[in-house]
Amino acid sequence: MHEPYKNHWEAGRYACAKCGAALFESEAKFNSGTAWPSFRACVPESINETPDDSHGMSRTEILCKKCGLHLGHVFNDGQWCGDTHPDANLRYCVLSEALTFKPEL
Repeated sequence: MHEPYKNHWEAGRYACAKCGAALFESEAKFNSGTAWPSFRACVPESINETPDDSHGMSRTEILCKKCGLHLGHVFNDGQWCGDTHPDANLRYCVLSEALTFKPEL
């Protein structure tokens, strides 16, 4: 699995690789100790959530609200995955392949 944004810490905005819609700000990214880029929050109104009971698990799938691209999943375990931010409840676990990055200018 290739995750180029897992250890990417440049300031800017992560967007949908398919349609370019803004999804995550770099300030919301944290090192969760998992194999995927993790964020504590998304850009408001950018993501749809749907139940995902596949593979014998109960999870919440996240999709780009604009084009419907599968982004990954969101979990309510951020504080247990290395995030020290006071609002560290959620962990948006995102596939690097679903993202593009636009650096701050």
